[in-house]
Amino acid sequence: MRRELGAYLRSPIGYIIAAAVLFIDGILFEGRALGAGKRLSADVLREFFYVSSGTTLIAAVALSIRLIAEERQNQTIVLLNTSPVRDVEIVIGKFLSAFLFLAAIILASIYMPLLIMVRGKISSGHVAVGYLGLLLLGGAALAIGTFATSLARHQLVAASVGATLVGAMVLLWPLSKQLDPPLKSVVASLDLFARHYPPFMSGVLHLRDVVFYLAVTYFFLLLATKTMEAKRWQ
Repeated sequence: MRRELGAYLRSPIGYIIAAAVLFIDGILFEGRALGAGKRLSADVLREFFYVSSGTTLIAAVALSIRLIAEERQNQTIVLLNTSPVRDVEIVIGKFLSAFLFLAAIILASIYMPLLIMVRGKISSGHVAVGYLGLLLLGGAALAIGTFATSLARHQLVAASVGATLVGAMVLLWPLSKQLDPPLKSVVASLDLFARHYPPFMSGVLHLRDVVFYLAVTYFFLLLATKTMEAKRWQ
């Protein structure tokens, strides 16, 4: 984890992703939240968490694509496989490094909600729950990206697979509208965004939503570990 986190801090890619996320968040915050006329502070804060969710998903995929695919691309995967660490430790270490860097990017945007306090009032609980939602959403997307990078040999392929999987899970909600019960409720409950994230935007914490994101994270990290184990014998 320390090695991978150091790689993010030493390379320009991590800083480019961080700068791009904060820049886009700032533009969208100014345009969609602050620039929409007189509104309640809670509505402005909710809009901030809405626009930040999109950049968080993109950043998570962008940070994850290099984790394992880069090892194969640089021919260092053999050295990694012969080191005294298990596949599950490799996957978790790489995931945690990317998650810590993503969390730093997310928390660096705290000044934007604080700007609302210049002319309004916001609840600290609303801010805390909203950022918890961003971290859970980003962690789930990061786990999906980690699974994608365990499948691919090249980072471009990993990016394509990761973006496709995340996009497919985000689109499960509109897909569920076209289905009949009971399949409709099953597909809707697996949606990555529209079913489970909106309560966080409003400062409402439901245990079921926290469990869902943790379950998605665990599931895809498990898939990444099993993929690593299978490829070890190829």
